Amino acid sequence: MTQDSLPKRPMRVAPLAENEWNDEQASLLAATAEGKGLGRGVLNIFATLARHPKLYKRWAVFGSHTLLKSSLPPRDRELVILRMAWLAQCRYEWGQHLSLGREAGLADAEMARIKEGPNAQDWNEADRQLLQAIDELKEHCVIGDETWQALASRYSETQLMDFIFTAGQYHMLAMALNSFGVELDSRIADAEVGQL
Repeated sequence: MTQDSLPKRPMRVAPLAENEWNDEQASLLAATAEGKGLGRGVLNIFATLARHPKLYKRWAVFGSHTLLKSSLPPRDRELVILRMAWLAQCRYEWGQHLSLGREAGLADAEMARIKEGPNAQDWNEADRQLLQAIDELKEHCVIGDETWQALASRYSETQLMDFIFTAGQYHMLAMALNSFGVELDSRIADAEVGQL
């Protein structure tokens, strides 16, 4: 992939404004309010997906596992998510996970290098293999034998399962975010998303 920026897409499904919430949506979204009392509100992803409460409830359990309860080390999880976000050209996902990547220990230079993939200079072998596996999953829906063996030499079976389901969750989510045209949240600077 040679392009160096992620496309802005037209909004097709708008996030719910607070005055549009029914009781069920209010209950779902109250738990996600970011910075309660600080005027930051609910992230656009949640306010958009809450338009379909049944789907939201079921997706939230799975999404919570892949983000918060995965057996993968946080840094590895964020490499997976950011590479999938880049491959799927998902501006929202990429923007959200830049700060999460930093919290997990990724340097800005590493996150910028994620765009180049596994063949970029300066990856250690473990990171290169991880990125290679993401590329194989995205391209072929299977991890090749050589890459699998490399991952299996350092991850447990549970971690391998979490790895694949994290990649799949964020690929699926990118399809939704891109198709719905979910816009960056106000706390994420457009310039930062384009800079890294």
